[in-house]
Amino acid sequence: MDKDRIWTAGLLIIGDEILSGRTQDRNIAQIAVWLNLQGIRLAEVRIVADDMARIGAAVNALRAQNDYLFTTGGIGPTHDDITVDAVAAALGLPVVVHPRARAALEAYYEGRGGMTEARLRMARVPEGADLIENAMSGAPGIRVGNIFILAGVPHIASLMLEALSGTLEGGRPLLSRTLGCWVAESEVADILSATERAHDACQIGSYPFFREGKVGANFVVRSADAAALESCVADLMHRLETDGRAVADGGI
Repeated sequence: MDKDRIWTAGLLIIGDEILSGRTQDRNIAQIAVWLNLQGIRLAEVRIVADDMARIGAAVNALRAQNDYLFTTGGIGPTHDDITVDAVAAALGLPVVVHPRARAALEAYYEGRGGMTEARLRMARVPEGADLIENAMSGAPGIRVGNIFILAGVPHIASLMLEALSGTLEGGRPLLSRTLGCWVAESEVADILSATERAHDACQIGSYPFFREGKVGANFVVRSADAAALESCVADLMHRLETDGRAVADGGI
């Protein structure tokens, strides 16, 4: 495995409720953090409505541009849960009932009213797909090729990610250090850009804030190389202090 290779993932958030504002998405952050621990960088996030054509177009674009594609939402028991159908159509695959998914759902609902046609919808997968374990409700996630179809409910999506931990090929996790200054970022923009140019393996992000009646900024240095990260942090700290700025290691 090439640890220097940068592995990327796209994320597709599916649901009218997200776009309408009725539901606040909480999956982006947890998936981004989890991916980084697997040595995979979240490269792009899209949000689309419950629309077959829009989901299919986004699926085909993101899976082609990245090593992996994760989707959340639209795999429940109701008529508007169309993610499986849309992904299958995008891949040119039929939708089938997965026998192991059906068995898991039948066992889960045995004392909860039994299996219904609506609940059986959660056993449907694109033909040839594998299942992602869901220890909470029995309804599994789905893996088909480089696509991972997760639940939209954050704590269930988290359990599915846990089941996938350590199973995906990736590179080195992205490391980060934060420095902070009580300074307008525009006043040190040249220092930031010059430091980043001097350290090819690192990126520097600037995040301004207004607090306690004062303007400040935190500067986050990121790299997959621990030694390169420390070198860049030391250089940035030196340049800022030479410019007369008091630096807080760890951020403000």
